[in-house]
Amino acid sequence: MGVKIIKEIFKELRRHTPFTIFGAVTGIVVMGLFYNIPNDISYSIFYILHPGHVLLSSFATASMYKLHCQKPRLLTIILIGYVGSIGIATLSDSIIPYLGETLLELPNREIHLGFIEEWAIVNPLAFIGIAVAYFIPKTKFPHAGHVLLSTWASLFHIIMAMGGTINWILVIAVFLFLFVAVWIPCCLSDIIFPLLFVKERTEE
Repeated sequence: MGVKIIKEIFKELRRHTPFTIFGAVTGIVVMGLFYNIPNDISYSIFYILHPGHVLLSSFATASMYKLHCQKPRLLTIILIGYVGSIGIATLSDSIIPYLGETLLELPNREIHLGFIEEWAIVNPLAFIGIAVAYFIPKTKFPHAGHVLLSTWASLFHIIMAMGGTINWILVIAVFLFLFVAVWIPCCLSDIIFPLLFVKERTEE
C-alpha cells in the first residue's frame, strides 16, 4: 500500500467524522422516540435496516475498489464487496453493539448475526450491491446512506436489549458506542478495506 493510499485513508477518515457524529445524534433522537417499543418490533426494524446497510456497504466497498484499481477483476470485486460488507456490517451493527450492551449490563442483550439469522435476505442483497457496483460504481451517496443505516441498525440492536428503560448515562454511553460502531467499521469497510488491495491508482 503506497503513500498516496495512506493519505487517502486519513483524508477520508477526517472527512467522515462530522457526518458520523451527525448520524450518532440522529440515533439518540430515534432512541428517545422508540426506546420502549416491543422487542419484536425492534427486531423487525433491525432486519430492515441491517440488510439495507449491507446492500449499500457492498455497493460502496466494491465501487471504491473498482474505481481505484487499474485492472479490477470480477472475482476480486465480489470477494472484497462481500467480505467488506457482510464482515464489517456484522461488526458494526451486531458485535460492537452487543459488546456495549454487555458492558452496560442491559437486561435483554443478545447478539444477532444477520448473515446467519436472516441469511436468505442479507446475503443476496450483498451480491446485488456488488453487481450494481460492477456496472455503475459510485461512492459518495452509498457511503452517506450506509452510515445512517448502520447507525440506526446498531441503535435498534441496542434498543432490543434495553428493556424499555432509559437514563442520561445510558444516552451518553449509547452515543459513544454508536460513534465507534459506525465511524471505524464503516470507514474500514467502504474506504480502508478495498484500498488495501489497490496496488496502483488510476490517474484522476
